[in-house]
Amino acid sequence: MPVLLGVDTGGTYTDAVLLDEGETRVLAKAKALTSRPDLSQGVGAAIDAVLAQAGLPASEVAMVALSTTLATNALVEGQGGRVALIALGFEETDLARDGLAEALRGDPVIRRPGGHDHAGHEMARLDLAALEADLRALPEGLSGLAVVARFATRNPAHENAVRDLARRVTGLPVTCSHELSSGLGGPRRALTAVLNARLIGLIDRLVAACEGHLRAIGIQAPLMVVRGDGALMAAQVAHEKPIETILSGPAASVAGAAWLAREPIALVSDIGGTTTDVCLLRDGRPSIDPDGARVGPWRTMVEAVAMRTWGLGGDSEVHLLPGLDGGLNLGPRRVMPVSLLARDHPDLVHRALDTALSADRAPEEAGRFVLPLWRGGLPPGLDGRESAVAARLAAGPLPLARAVVARPEGAALNRLVGRGLVMVSAATPTDAAHVLGLQADFDGDAARKALTLLSRRRTGAGDRFAPDAEAMARAVLARVTHQTALALLETAFAEDSRRWGEPPDALARHVLTQAGLDGHQGIVTTRLSLGVPVVALGASARTHYPAVGERLGTRVAIPDHAEVANAVGAVVGRVAASAEGSVTSPAPGAFVAHLPAGPQRFGDPDSALAALASALEEEAAARARAAGAGEVELLRATDLREAEVEGSRMFVEARLRVTAQGRARLARG
Repeated sequence: MPVLLGVDTGGTYTDAVLLDEGETRVLAKAKALTSRPDLSQGVGAAIDAVLAQAGLPASEVAMVALSTTLATNALVEGQGGRVALIALGFEETDLARDGLAEALRGDPVIRRPGGHDHAGHEMARLDLAALEADLRALPEGLSGLAVVARFATRNPAHENAVRDLARRVTGLPVTCSHELSSGLGGPRRALTAVLNARLIGLIDRLVAACEGHLRAIGIQAPLMVVRGDGALMAAQVAHEKPIETILSGPAASVAGAAWLAREPIALVSDIGGTTTDVCLLRDGRPSIDPDGARVGPWRTMVEAVAMRTWGLGGDSEVHLLPGLDGGLNLGPRRVMPVSLLARDHPDLVHRALDTALSADRAPEEAGRFVLPLWRGGLPPGLDGRESAVAARLAAGPLPLARAVVARPEGAALNRLVGRGLVMVSAATPTDAAHVLGLQADFDGDAARKALTLLSRRRTGAGDRFAPDAEAMARAVLARVTHQTALALLETAFAEDSRRWGEPPDALARHVLTQAGLDGHQGIVTTRLSLGVPVVALGASARTHYPAVGERLGTRVAIPDHAEVANAVGAVVGRVAASAEGSVTSPAPGAFVAHLPAGPQRFGDPDSALAALASALEEEAAARARAAGAGEVELLRATDLREAEVEGSRMFVEARLRVTAQGRARLARG
């Protein structure tokens, strides 16, 4: 009996499900902890467990689909490899727009003349000899390169030439901006290319881990990866364009929610270890964000579901605020729960916690640990302080006070965390759930000790934050409810048909909104609730969302298999690939079709559009088949812009988009 295997790798858990070939029912499901740095252990454990539960041989698997939140998590947390940007035809001020400078985080930039104008004509000669010298002078430790040229979507010749040279000189993966988007905004295309280059190593490791285990157990089926818009693509395409996997996990969760819950309209909220992702489901389908995927502070040019992502999850770091009345906040950084670290390193964790609890006043870093995520010798490209911290961690995890012994090393530790080389362990909502008996997966005794240490910390007024571990745990989970409610309200205000005149985040936090949720009754009576149900997904949904529904005055639906909805959504997706182009009129009687191979001139708009349509249909179909589709159908959308001049319609520009879609090819026999 052929079956379909869905796998979702999140920050904490890797899930696996088996569906029948007709996608009518879940046959089996399993979970395993996501393993770092070797992702193959968690992936393999989940796949082996789901096959064993179903009692099926590996040879029955006809297709494998993989979704992941790792790319989303990395961008939200500011992680990823070091990269360099090669910018052609841009001024320094251009590279300060659209958050590009913040995304570069001080990584090297090579800026050279080049690029084209809006009609596809070369603006300046490309000096490849000078560029080769620049490339050879780049520092060690880079994981990829990003290339952006002015108006490359109108003529990609310079980006292609630089890509070929950079691959030959450096041997590194190279991302061209025109390969990711057909949009004209140069700085945002550059931002998208930089983030893509930063994610290549991460997605490569995940795909290699999955492919390696599939081969080892005899699964010959093709491996597909979920894109941010919910469509599937072949693993090789994901290697070249890992940026398209941002919001992969959330997109799969929405598809899974639609398949599992059958709610015509609802807010889908998926809580993971690192993020909470919220999307409106209307007529059983999510909308696509017309402005490109937003993840954390970045607005990319990647097509994705209209999802809002917050750095809030079961493993979010707990921050105690310094005000007179105390208070706390969660995220956006994910840390390893102390209870999970204690499961794997009990002596280290309990000894450090007991020592801190025996002190009259433990230091602030008590209850915090650092663990390495690399293997072998020290990672390349570290400065002196980073090397000192890494050397102490070479033998394994340490309490924070032993990993960082001087104040300047704190910044070095943050840089190591940002590069994904080390991880901090501290108290989290997962630990709070263990203290209150809502979860029992890890070391509950270690969780209680960590929350006790937190409760003993002092507010600005000198009082303890909480009387004991239980009170501290209740405060942490109350904060999860509060921040989750804000995320849902912000999405609701953004999607509501009324134009409120204020930003959604300000409306969600407005004093009248909060008074309405409180049901304030006085001279003024206020009442406010969500007008649609919430479909809650994720392993901890049953722990957190009943209180969220009560706060928002709405029904919360937690469907069967909600804890593996992402893996379900991965299986039920379809392969889709698009190609876009435009026809412009730079002069009367001249029409330029901007084809994938470069611009071509025509004497009338119909001929130009016909040539463009033919080229795009061929390109889209080829991309879809390369992405793993079998039979494809073609969908065409045209946006024609005309102007009225002296009573006659005059052609200005036409944009054409062709989408090829179909079911993924299945392995037979």
